[in-house]
This record gives sequence, structure tokens and C-alpha cells, in this order.
Amino acid sequence: MAGSVLLAGMVAAQVASGLHPRPVGLTSVVVLLLAASSLALAASACSLPRAAAAFGCAAVIGYAAELLGTTTGVPFGAYRYTGVLQPQLAGVPVVVALAWAGMGLAAYAVAPGGGWTRVVTGAVALTAWDLFLDPQMLRLGLWVWEQEGPYRGVPLSNFAGWLAVSLLMMAAVHTVAGGIAGGTALVTLYTVMAVMETVGFAFVFEPPDPLIACFGGVGMGAFAVLAWRRRWRR
Repeated sequence: MAGSVLLAGMVAAQVASGLHPRPVGLTSVVVLLLAASSLALAASACSLPRAAAAFGCAAVIGYAAELLGTTTGVPFGAYRYTGVLQPQLAGVPVVVALAWAGMGLAAYAVAPGGGWTRVVTGAVALTAWDLFLDPQMLRLGLWVWEQEGPYRGVPLSNFAGWLAVSLLMMAAVHTVAGGIAGGTALVTLYTVMAVMETVGFAFVFEPPDPLIACFGGVGMGAFAVLAWRRRWRR
């Protein structure tokens, strides 16, 4: 119940953010609700201690990857955060680690396959989210790439880095709380994010960006559709 309420709150905040002329002020609210709903929904699929352990591992891995990335350029490429998102710890916004963890659990749950195959496909599912995330955050001025790349300013090295970090994160989640893959709650969260980001880039954001809507929508949408298809066949 709590997870559903938090998810509804996240949707409302996301809609308000999309319609607001200065949406950056609601970014942290959206991420906090995303993280809280993900944790609550994961707990409904296994147990709160296991869900919290998986969430904590994912958050630590996400933060460590961002700290390494901003200080060395590995594994994403050279970039830095602006001062927009606060609070920051050693130059990395705290909410970024929460975003990694929240969507990390959802990506693991939505991934096809079993065992370590799920780890690999879950990593791809999480990387698919960044097809939306990076262009959107660049629009809001939350971080800056040292050298712009071909995907709306995002270098391709970023996606290679996301895949590497996501593999490590999925392995941790699989080890700590693999049972979260059994429920549909986190699949709903992943699906909601896929739909909202697609609609946002296609129709709501100014200016709209059909290219990002297409790439991100197909990337995340494929995992969402396959996950629901598997569950309907049971």
C-alpha cells in the first residue's frame, strides 16, 4: 500500500515538473519519491531488510561510480556536476545515488531471464533508462560534459560506463535480494517511468524531442512489454 501511494506521489510530482516553467526545483522531489516507492515496492516482493540491503548496495555502487567518474573521467567520460542539485558529497549530489538505487531495483525486476542472465539483461534495462535521463538532465543544467557527444551532447562512452556500473549493481542486487524479481510492483514502476519519459519528450518538454522519445521509449518499452507478457502467461 505504501509503495503504491509513494508511486502515485512520484507520478504527480513528475507531471508537475513537466508542466512547470522551471522544473529543476522539483527534480529532487521526484527522485526522493522514486527511491522511496522503489524500496517499498521491493519490500512487498521479498522483505524490508533484504530490500533495504539491496537498495543500500545499489546506492553505494551508484555513488562510488559517480565519484570516480567526476574525479577521473572513468567509466563514463569526463564530466562534472553543477551546483544545482544539493546537497552534494564530494561534488556528487546525494539524490543521484538514490536515483541509481531506485531504478536499479526496478531494472532488475523487469529483466528477462533467470540467474546471472538476469544480471546482464537487468544491466541493459537500467542503461536504457539513461537514454532519457542524460539528455533531460543536460537540459536542466545539472551536469556538464567536458566534450560533447553525438547523442544530444552525450558521449557514447557514457553508455558503456552505465552498462559496466549497472552490471556490478545488478550482481549486488541479485546476490542480496534476488526475490524482488518475483513480483509485479517494481515492473509497474519501470513501466510508469518508461511511459512518462516517452510522453514527456514527445509532447510535454519544451522543445519536444521525438528522437529521444523514440530511442528511450523503444529501449525501456521493450523491457516493460516483455516483463508484462511473461507475467500474463503465468
